[in-house]
Amino acid sequence: MADFPIRKIVTLTEEIRHDGGPAPDGPRLRGAVVAVVKNPFAGRFVPDLQAAMDDLKPLGLAMTDRLISALGGRDGIDAYGKGAIVGAAGELEHGALWHVPGGYAMRERLGESRAIVPSAKKLGPMGASIDIPIGHINAAYVRSHFDAMEVTVPDAPKPDEIAFILVMAKGPRIHARMGGLEVHQVKGEDGLR
Repeated sequence: MADFPIRKIVTLTEEIRHDGGPAPDGPRLRGAVVAVVKNPFAGRFVPDLQAAMDDLKPLGLAMTDRLISALGGRDGIDAYGKGAIVGAAGELEHGALWHVPGGYAMRERLGESRAIVPSAKKLGPMGASIDIPIGHINAAYVRSHFDAMEVTVPDAPKPDEIAFILVMAKGPRIHARMGGLEVHQVKGEDGLR
C-alpha cells in the first residue's frame, strides 16, 4: 500500500462575469482543487505502480466533494478535467496514477458523465503551472465547453511531491459561438455526442 501524505490542499474558484461583447445573462463558474502530496516513488524506479491508483481513490473522492461544494453544489456542473504536476525527483508516470482516482471520483459524484475526462500531466519545479483541459461531461464534441484552466501553487511541487488537480465548470465559455454539437443536442450515449 502506497502512502500519499497531504501537505496542503488549495481550492481556487473563478466567477467569469465578462469576456468582451455584450454582458452575459449570468457568470460562468470554474474551479480547481489541488492536493499536494508526498510522492512515495520519488527517486526510485518502481516497476508496478497500478495498485497505488486504488490507494488514491479516497483522495479523489474527497477532492471532488470539496470542489463541488466550492462551486455551490452539483447542480449545473457540466464540464471537467484533471491533471498532475510531478516534482523533479519523480517521473511522468507518477502523474498518470491520477487517471483512475481523479476521473472516476468526478464521474461517481456527478452522476451521468459519459465523456472521457480530459487530462494533462507534466514534470515541473516548484511554482510550475499547468493548463488543465476541460470538456463537457457527457459529450466530447460540445465545442462550447472546450476550455482550460491554468493552475499553479507557488510552493509546489517540491522534488519529492505530486500536485494532483481536479477542475470543474458550470456552463460554456462566455460568448461561445464556434458551432458544433450544442448542449441541447447531447444524447449522452457514447461520451462523444
